[in-house]
Parts: sequence; C-alpha cells; structure tokens
Amino acid sequence: MTEDVRAKAQATLAEVEAVSKQVLPAPTEAAEVTKLSDAPTPVAEEIRKRMSEIDMANTQSIISFGSNAQGELQVISQSMLSGVRNKDVGPAGDSLRQIVTTIRGFSVNELDVRRKRSWWEKLTGRAAPFAQFVARYEEVQGQIDRVTEDLDQHQHKLLIDIKSLDQLYAKTLTFYEELALYISAGEEKLKELDETTIPAKEAEVKAAPEDDQVIRAQELRDLRAARDDLERRVHDLKLTRQVTMQSLPSIRLVQENDKSLVTKINSTLVNTVPLWETQLAQAVTIQRSREAAESVRAANDLTNELLTANAKNLQEANKVVRTEMERGVFDIEKVKEANDTLIATINESLQIADDGKKKRAAAEEELVKMEHDLRDTLASAKARADGVGDNAGTAVPR
Repeated sequence: MTEDVRAKAQATLAEVEAVSKQVLPAPTEAAEVTKLSDAPTPVAEEIRKRMSEIDMANTQSIISFGSNAQGELQVISQSMLSGVRNKDVGPAGDSLRQIVTTIRGFSVNELDVRRKRSWWEKLTGRAAPFAQFVARYEEVQGQIDRVTEDLDQHQHKLLIDIKSLDQLYAKTLTFYEELALYISAGEEKLKELDETTIPAKEAEVKAAPEDDQVIRAQELRDLRAARDDLERRVHDLKLTRQVTMQSLPSIRLVQENDKSLVTKINSTLVNTVPLWETQLAQAVTIQRSREAAESVRAANDLTNELLTANAKNLQEANKVVRTEMERGVFDIEKVKEANDTLIATINESLQIADDGKKKRAAAEEELVKMEHDLRDTLASAKARADGVGDNAGTAVPR
C-alpha cells in the first residue's frame, strides 16, 4: 500500500468514527395527522396556512395541493442520482434499463456481461475471462496498490453517500411531517365543504330566482366536482405519506449498512492490507526458497544421473576393451573352422580327382570296347560280296 493511501486511511479514521456515532432523528409529533380542533396552536396555524392554499375555483391549486413540500426532497434525490451510471443501481437499474431498451427496440441480453455464454461462444472461446490471464503477469505490489486505491475510492463515495443520506432522511422526514399537515388541511377543508360551503351553496341554489338557478346549479356541480378532486388529492397524499413513512427506515437501514462498510473498509486499509503485504512477502520468500530447493534438487538429480550413466558406460566400455585385449590375433574357433574347411576341401579335391581317374579309365575301356565292336562289325561287312560293305570296310583305318 502506498504512503498516500495509508495517510488518507488514517486521516479518514476520525471522520468514519464521527459518522458512525451519528444518530438520525425520529419523527416528531408534527408528523401525526391531527384534526384542526385537536391540534396545538402552532400546528393549527400551520394547518390553516395550508388550507389557504386551496382555491376551490382553481382546479390547478387542487391538483398541485401538497406538491411544494416535495421540492427540496426532489433536489436532494436528483443530486444523489447525478452522475450515477445505470449499472450502479443494481436490480432497480436493470429494470429501468429493460424499460429503456424495450422502448428503443434492441435486446439488452446481448450487452449483459453477467449472462451465461451460449454453447457456440463456449466452443469458440468468446467472452473468456481474459482478466485472470493478464493479472497473472502483473506486479504484486501494483495489484495491492490498485486494490487499496479502489477501496479508498469506495470509502470516500460511501462517506459522501452517508452525508447525502443524512440530508435525504432529514428532507424526507420534513416531507413526511408536511404531508401530515397537508392531509389535515385537506380533511379540514373537506369537512368545511361538506358541513358549510356545499350546504350553503345548495340553499343559495334553492333561494335563487328561476332565471339564476341554472347558473347557481352549475356552480354547485363545479363545487362538488372540485370537492371530489380535493378528496382524491388528499387520498393520494395519504398514499404518498405511507410510502414516505416506509422510506424512512429504508434510508436508515441503507445508511447503517454504508456506515458498516465504511468502517470495514477503513479497517481493511489500516489493518488488513499491511497483513496482506506481510503474508505476500513471506509467500514470495517461501516461493523463492521452493524454487531454489527445486533447482538444487534438479542439480543433484543431474549429478546422480551423470554418475550412474558414467559408471554404466565405463562398465560397458571396459568390458569391450578387455574382451578385445584378451583375444588373439585369430580366434581358435575360426582357425579350427578354417582348417576343417581346408581339409574338407582337399579331401573333396582328392575325391573328385579319384572319381575323374576312375571315370576316364572306364571311358578308355569303353572306347576300346567300342572300337573293337566297330572293327568287328566292319570286318563282317567286308566279307559280304556287295559294294556297300566294301566301301564301308575301306572307310575304317586298320
């Protein structure tokens, strides 16, 4: 938390305590609807004063009867609503916004950030909570300062609202008391009309000449109509008084809630936020220690892995080297195999040579036999006395 916000919180503490101790006044005896005959002299004078505002011949005076009492109350309400956005009014603002958007002709649901996303928006990732992603990379101290500044602004707004609610309550209470006077004045005027003015007017109509009776009767009807208008106006004032009476405890309740919030916010700024900073500082140290320990563990794990890998590599390399060192120039198995192959080759060659000799000797014997057979055949052919044998016998060498 910045020093400026801390100083503001300390300076506001006295104002918060003063506001918390302030008690709103309760309605006085003037707030009761009292008959003129039973009212104390000051109250009776106020009732007569308001009765004088009624002009039965002027409809506008009847319609606006009691409206002057609401002037100051309206000024306070307008000043409190000045600059307030529709979103700050809550459910009432939602209702008002719905009315306005209905009149303007477009749907408010499309602009409501609190509505549930459709399945298509969920599928495409639309309206995702991007703020959490952004906040992850912001500085912690900056976030704390932003939170404290927001709390300080809320505190000052609530203090202004509490003071405004004081004025609103006072003006509402005055309006409530004024309504009682106007209701008493209206009822007294109605009583006067019913008991005195209208009967007198009826007698005047009856006593009037025949030529004036139509005019007098119309005046009587106008008077009775004005009387009914006044009765309806008094009834409206009674309803307004009832609503106003309900608003008094509502204002007090809202103000008490605001006072509690201001006290809580101030306590948060003065006491809680420094604890946040202390705890977050510890969390930073713990996290850094955790990261350092993880780095050391990773280094140790790497060292152990290297030692194990090097030992295994050494074992395998040593096995290969020692095996090669202990081997001769030629492996005895291979030499024996080559020797056996060579002997087999020699024996095979000798066997092939012997078989060749035998085959050649047999061939020579066969050739000699064939030669003898051929000679014998030719000799027997020569002995025949034909030309064929002679020719054939002379063709064979002797």
